[in-house]
Amino acid sequence: MTGTGIRIGADVGGTFTDVVLQRTDGSYASTKVLTTHDAPERAILDGVARLADEENVDLAAGAVAQFIHGTTLATNALIERRGARTALVTTHGFRDVIETRTESRFEQYDLDIVLPTPLIERKDRFTVTERRSARGDVLIEFDEVEARALIERLASAGYESVAVGFIHSYVDGTNERRFRELLLERLPDVSVSISCEVSPQMREYERFNTVCANAYVQPLMASYLVRLRDELQVRGITCPLYLVHSGGGLMSVESAAEFPVRLVESGPAGGAIFAADIAARYGRDRVLSFDMGGTTAKISLIDDYRPATAKSFEVDRTARFKKGSGMPISIPVIDMIEIGAGGGSIASVDSLDQIRIGPHSAGSEPGPAAYSLGGQDATVTDANLQLGRLHPDTFGATDIDLSPRFAAEALVRSVGERLGLDADTAAVGVAEVVDENMANAARAHAVESGKDLGGYTMIAFGGGAPLHAARLMDKLGLDELIVPPGAGVGSAIGFLVAPFSYEAIRSFYTSTLDFDVEGSNAVLDSLTEEAMAFVRQGTADEVTVERQVSMRYAGQGWEIPVTLDATTAFDDFAADLLSAEFTKAYEGFFGRAIDDLAIETVSWAVRVSSIVPIPERVELSTESTARIAVDTTRDAYDAVTGGRVETPVLHRDDLVAGAAVEGPAIIAEQQTTTVIGSHHVCTMQADGSLLVTRTRSRENGART
Repeated sequence: MTGTGIRIGADVGGTFTDVVLQRTDGSYASTKVLTTHDAPERAILDGVARLADEENVDLAAGAVAQFIHGTTLATNALIERRGARTALVTTHGFRDVIETRTESRFEQYDLDIVLPTPLIERKDRFTVTERRSARGDVLIEFDEVEARALIERLASAGYESVAVGFIHSYVDGTNERRFRELLLERLPDVSVSISCEVSPQMREYERFNTVCANAYVQPLMASYLVRLRDELQVRGITCPLYLVHSGGGLMSVESAAEFPVRLVESGPAGGAIFAADIAARYGRDRVLSFDMGGTTAKISLIDDYRPATAKSFEVDRTARFKKGSGMPISIPVIDMIEIGAGGGSIASVDSLDQIRIGPHSAGSEPGPAAYSLGGQDATVTDANLQLGRLHPDTFGATDIDLSPRFAAEALVRSVGERLGLDADTAAVGVAEVVDENMANAARAHAVESGKDLGGYTMIAFGGGAPLHAARLMDKLGLDELIVPPGAGVGSAIGFLVAPFSYEAIRSFYTSTLDFDVEGSNAVLDSLTEEAMAFVRQGTADEVTVERQVSMRYAGQGWEIPVTLDATTAFDDFAADLLSAEFTKAYEGFFGRAIDDLAIETVSWAVRVSSIVPIPERVELSTESTARIAVDTTRDAYDAVTGGRVETPVLHRDDLVAGAAVEGPAIIAEQQTTTVIGSHHVCTMQADGSLLVTRTRSRENGART
């Protein structure tokens, strides 16, 4: 194949690196390789070389038109605290903001609560004299003499990166920019992040954390992205390199190097985009996206074919499902819940003799015990192998030979010996605990989002999700499960259908009692210009513009989003218009509005996106029109009956449209395996998707 127009997507996960090649006819080829944590680009290059060889692509001939990448590198650096040596410079009196946090406590009644450790230690936090009010007025002049003296201290200490966060700089960032100028005059090789550019939003705790996170990972990410780009060019891939950001769009490699904090949810965002594309294709306007890989499981809700979004999220929660127990990051992000429940998540027994799963993972080095790469701890993958759901002959990773003996020994060693269980029973316990953990995460996310999961369709993808999706569907009481083609590398495929997009956000306060028409229009124009500039780096195509403002009643502490018209400028009637729109949105959130209270605007946002073609609609069918010959069976555990049964094993490539598979059954493919229970039926669709439903006769026993 030597034609032009080939596109490649690469997703670096905690265990596997997925590489997908989109052929010129729109079809996909893909591969999985173990992630190389010491140099993540090596796994990408290995995967690209493998696909190029399989597809007969001459990379040196410039066959690749676009390369899109998503990575967990920034996330892992924050969680594992292995970023650059970073200093925080802030306004005098605010040195300890990132440690004192806010008045909110994730455990209200725990007198011995242990708060998360701040990213930047106190000895690395410094202050300068300057102060602005919340309106932007100068209260204390910026002291350049003191600033220069501080820069000399930073130079002698040998910091690699500096985060700058002054109080109320979201209103006026003049002093932050001036400090950066002075710093780079003296230390031109130091990375500098300023909060008025990284996250120009009110609430200093969240803003300071975000700029610290950006500075902390910036040298690491910039070095990595340059290495990856250079290595690709050596191999003839000279096309543009784009990154998937946390909001589910594409950004240039230059923007990603400047604002790497926007990559923190990069890979999971690609998965949500993939699920949204599938939802639109099948006309399912209420979807639960379930993405389970080797290290984590991600769950998000997609309504009207668009993933839910948020203006902030938390990294590295120390208390499971507890808001406030992690590191807040104030950037646009696809709203999802992420837990340590992947194939490599380690199983253990706590002091109460309860089985615990994660959050630690065996990753790719050494990996689950069954990988025969030196891993000693039992993992979810070991449990699935012991239960017959996985098998060495049908495991998706071609360079890994699964060892049932090592898996059984690890299960007994990690779980069985402590609880007096054999390998089979220990494996059942591990599988049920991880499934219940994911079900609880989905319930918690739905409640936090104000949603009822009744009537939602699950879309499962990632190497581990199809193994657990049918059981999770039962636990959540869902009626439909879709396992799309390419499910094992869904996030990487999602990269290839993501739009070029950027969302610019800025805090600007005004009230309906004295609405600042000129200021509001100026903010929206500035945000539109900023977002347009980012998107135009990647595309000159037609774009869409979406505008939003976060509003609240006077006296309230938090806001709700209100959608604005995409182009109309405000006039003298703006206050009345915004009041009406806010009242409507408030009633939608809380059931009733409040009379006779002033309404305040807090933050404004503009999102600019390239237009993505609407996928051709496909009708799902449960009608069985083809017979299936079963040649292979194996002894596997069925969660519905609670015992091991002789289970048909089929290969997905052998199923034709209309073929119906009644459970229990195992459907294997190159990069994942779909397990269905004895009360499920799976119907092959015309486009290659698997539609799993419950049989009516056993529906009452399904929700256990």
